[in-house]
Amino acid sequence: MSGTTTKSGKRPSKGFTLGRQAFAKISAVEGIKMPRAMDAEFREFDRKGLSPEQRRKAIAAKYGKTR
Repeated sequence: MSGTTTKSGKRPSKGFTLGRQAFAKISAVEGIKMPRAMDAEFREFDRKGLSPEQRRKAIAAKYGKTR
């Protein structure tokens, strides 16, 4: 068990990323569904091979508030 716990005996918290399908399944339980237009945008991002930074910029440009 060495290396898997901290001094307090708790496991260190590590983040992980959910894929789109896993997120959709979890959201469905909550009654949340992604609009078709947004789903199409994400598929287009995949098709174009956009980097995470490029995806964030595209989403911010479309949905972000202008200051």
